[in-house]
Amino acid sequence: MKKIINEFKAFILRGNVLDMAIGVVIAGAFGKITTSLVNDLLLPLVSWICGSRDMTALNMIVRPAEYNEAGEVVREAITLGFGSFVGTVIDFLLIAVVIFAIVKASNKVHDLTHKKEEKAEAAPEEPPKPTTEELLSEILEELKKK
Repeated sequence: MKKIINEFKAFILRGNVLDMAIGVVIAGAFGKITTSLVNDLLLPLVSWICGSRDMTALNMIVRPAEYNEAGEVVREAITLGFGSFVGTVIDFLLIAVVIFAIVKASNKVHDLTHKKEEKAEAAPEEPPKPTTEELLSEILEELKKK
């Protein structure tokens, strides 16, 4: 039993497992924020533009309900509830845009980091170039030797 506990500890304490757990927690919190943004701020504006009080009330009736003489429902109505679907799509698009921005920024940082590393590796130190005076003195010494 102790061996299993130690293996579990080693598994949990790995860096990638902790990173993944943190990502899941942050994603859950971010999902709540975007859902609130969509449901509490964006959808009321869209429903106001569409002339409805509530976006989830925007439905399209495919088949109306049928009633008998007593007023009881004989056949239920068939409705397409596109209002809540639109809210879910807006929520998804908002999260997708934010994730795209994060990935794009991460890729840019990654590229900049690798360019700096490549420059450091590709640029070997060149010996210093001799000055004009040094060249002239070498030429003069060679002439004196001949």
